[in-house]
Amino acid sequence: MDAITVTNVAKSYGTVRAVASLDLTIPAGQTLALLGPNGAGKSTTISMLVGLARPDAGAVEVFGDDPATAVARGRVGAMLQDGALVEGLTVKEVVGFVRGLYPEPLPLAEILATADLTDLAGRRADKLSGGQRQRVRFALAIAGAPKLLVLDEPTAAMDVESRRTFWASMRAYAAGGRTILFATHYMEEADENADRIVVMAGGRIVADGSAAEIKSRSGTRTVRFTLGDQSAAGLDLLEGVTGIEIRGTTAILTSTDADATTAGLYRTGLTVRDLEVRGADLEEAFLNLTTDQS
Repeated sequence: MDAITVTNVAKSYGTVRAVASLDLTIPAGQTLALLGPNGAGKSTTISMLVGLARPDAGAVEVFGDDPATAVARGRVGAMLQDGALVEGLTVKEVVGFVRGLYPEPLPLAEILATADLTDLAGRRADKLSGGQRQRVRFALAIAGAPKLLVLDEPTAAMDVESRRTFWASMRAYAAGGRTILFATHYMEEADENADRIVVMAGGRIVADGSAAEIKSRSGTRTVRFTLGDQSAAGLDLLEGVTGIEIRGTTAILTSTDADATTAGLYRTGLTVRDLEVRGADLEEAFLNLTTDQS
């Protein structure tokens, strides 16, 4: 059974169309990253998947049920951007209370360990730092041992080390055959942790595939070389070049035809050292796919 099936879904808020004719199927056990600029429809889509909003048209199914039923049966855990933690309770008390609401929760010690909260169990949850509160929200999301975990900007407010620890925990949780859907603005998180990436813009899906497939759709490559103290004049006129950036002594040319750009580069008379030609990274592909789509 597929974990998520979205069929021809539309959702508007007044005159604003948040999601338009959305079709999406996510197999059980897949980790999917949902990307898109602000206003693309990501949060609205997530809200419909966890039963917080109902589509105006179309249908959403989670493990064959409507989202509200799937949530009530403990099949779905969600970590959303907002939501205050209960004041006055320790981390252990908050997590213990929430896990008691589910029919087959994970053991309390396992939840705390997975969310890297064991050492904070006795601290008041509402007095933690922003990154630590995010880890508590993660603990609450997995408390019921959900088969589907939905995460909206899960590492917001986390420092680099906390983000690294979080994704290690997430990969371990997904390894048990669970399905993960997460929205993020950190392109490297999607690149490193997702089996599949869906890019939204203007309430529609504009790209769907692996990270490598999304990058290949960009149609651009970068030509990088050591410019040193030579002049960069005229580099923007080389065939295929659509952008130029100078970082210290390095020139980075964005090109739609790397072969032509490289050939032209050698005809300029410049001394070209440390030449490197690479495909677009995920951020470049994302910008190319979403520009003028919203």
